[in-house]
Amino acid sequence: MSEISIHNVYQVTRDMNRALDFYRDVLGLEVQFQDGEKWSQLMAGNTKLALASIEEAAPSKGGSVVVFKVGNLDKARIAIEASGTEIEADRNMGDRGRVISCRDPDGNFIQLYQAA
Repeated sequence: MSEISIHNVYQVTRDMNRALDFYRDVLGLEVQFQDGEKWSQLMAGNTKLALASIEEAAPSKGGSVVVFKVGNLDKARIAIEASGTEIEADRNMGDRGRVISCRDPDGNFIQLYQAA
């Protein structure tokens, strides 16, 4: 996995409008795009922070999820599974790419993303 970087971090929300009010209006983050109640992408300086509905998020109860952008998701999956780590979700997002979800050794969800 030589081509690895942090793609974005997202917070899970049960109320997109309330969350946007806070991150946009209170913290002053710039909204880059919004996909209805599912997903909102904001900028915090040069860093992307997203807000995800429960349906769009990794199967987690809450908290942040670090999304690592990789050049080859299939190769990354092989390395993850070879380490004994279980892939808990695999999602094809069509023209936006693909993502797999797993847990780090402490049980925190992470995702690996490959652009379409």
